[in-house]
Amino acid sequence: MPVSVPSRATAAPPRTAPVLWYPGDRPAACSPTEIASLAADVRETVHLVAAPTGAGDIGLAVGGSTGPAAVGRHGLPLLGTLPPLYPEWLGDRSFRETHGVRFPYATGEMANGIATGAMVVAMARAGMLGFFGAAGLEPERVERSVAELASALAGKPNWGVNLIHSPGEPGLEDRIVDIALRHCVPVVSASAFMSLTPSVVRVAASGLRRGPQGRILRGTRLFAKVSRPEVAEPFMSPAPEPLLRLLTEQGRLSAEEAELAARVPLAEDITVEADSGGHTDNRPLAVLLPAMLALRDDMAATYGYDRAVRVGAAGGLGTPAAVAGAFALGAAYVVTGSVNQAAREAALSDDAKAMLAQADVADVVMAPAADMFELGVKLQVLRRGTLFAARAARLHELYQAYESWEDIPPRQRDRVEQDILRAPFETVWGETLLFWERRDPSQAERAQREPRHRMALVFRWYLGMSSRWAVTGHTERRADYQIWCGPAMGAFNRWVTDSFLADPARRDVVQIALNLLEGAAAITRAHQLRSHGVAVPATVFDFRPRRLA
Repeated sequence: MPVSVPSRATAAPPRTAPVLWYPGDRPAACSPTEIASLAADVRETVHLVAAPTGAGDIGLAVGGSTGPAAVGRHGLPLLGTLPPLYPEWLGDRSFRETHGVRFPYATGEMANGIATGAMVVAMARAGMLGFFGAAGLEPERVERSVAELASALAGKPNWGVNLIHSPGEPGLEDRIVDIALRHCVPVVSASAFMSLTPSVVRVAASGLRRGPQGRILRGTRLFAKVSRPEVAEPFMSPAPEPLLRLLTEQGRLSAEEAELAARVPLAEDITVEADSGGHTDNRPLAVLLPAMLALRDDMAATYGYDRAVRVGAAGGLGTPAAVAGAFALGAAYVVTGSVNQAAREAALSDDAKAMLAQADVADVVMAPAADMFELGVKLQVLRRGTLFAARAARLHELYQAYESWEDIPPRQRDRVEQDILRAPFETVWGETLLFWERRDPSQAERAQREPRHRMALVFRWYLGMSSRWAVTGHTERRADYQIWCGPAMGAFNRWVTDSFLADPARRDVVQIALNLLEGAAAITRAHQLRSHGVAVPATVFDFRPRRLA
């Protein structure tokens, strides 16, 4: 059968006329120096143009105009356009809207009040989020500090306090929650939780209500700092029914609050804590964050949430490149910790801040945690200039090996008293007993019955005091300073070398934050340009600290 042939060829589709960029008062940037200058200006709309060299190079241009070829006008082929990039835009827009902040950035809750009220106020007034370090403090001091913050930041939604898991003192969790609810603290950050407790469910569910359009509104917004998917999952889930029922029966939640708590995730902000100072599992952020994001998506599909749980990043964020990397991985916000301990607002002694300012990336080590000593939980501390980690580890070894202080061989007991406690065991026990009789009499009563628990409380005295010595600058005990620190501190010190932030006396949390964010935006823009074929000079990726408004 003959093939039918059309009488004339099908016409080719019309070609789109090329668009050209026409210079205004600034020519296109084609040399490495010129490209570096334009690439660093992230707040400009930048055009990618074919460089006039004809070698396939790509230049950058700002200003001017774009349009089709025109007789008598000389332009360069327009290859693409990148809109401005502001540090404010790096994270999730809903984070900024929900928490009333300008930037997707928070300072973490360094314990023992190291994250001070002054730090929280400075962050809130700069359009960021700050958490007061309530862990390790007496409830009375926490209440005073929270009352001062509630007065200083009245009406502001962007500040909060820490609620740390206290498995040995569940009553302490309750007291901190009481304080937060009594003073209408807008945000609470739950940390070190291994499982849900009535206290953390109560603070998340209290004040739940429906808005005019039927949307569920929160009285207190809960952040959960986690480093394992199995710990994150309960926080991404609705509150468990048994705990809701218990709290309702106790009169701590209303029936409406319990009903609404069963419809929303316990926490809408999950902070993924990677290789951080303090409590940490030392997991790499590049491994942990994608796993948490995938878990978040699974949980949203399972429960049919009408708004997504935000997942932020913490741990290892001491340079603009690290912050940019966190956002590139999908973080909705970032939380910094170690780098803020050396800031002027931090309640750490000048002596300890000077030690932090000398730290390098490998000058950290894991050591037993005072609050979970018996469980063998560890936290990350500064190694350089202090023997705390080795001495604390020795105490934990003795605790594991012996049933009581008296069972330890005399020679080893002498070394503990001389080198670590620097006092007779019984003297320290007397001080420890008075502390627990005031704070939690049940602990004192148990220690009187159980010699091993008495030994643990005395050893915890050393772990607790070591942090206080660093806070107060008790230089006679410098070798025993416990300073929570992750490798980000060393990376930060290298980055700020020869800049105004090199001197701890000139570091403040707002300048640290603004520089990290500005640098992250510059690095993000550099990566955008490089992915579009621009030969971006290496200097663009090396953002140097500068004073920012």
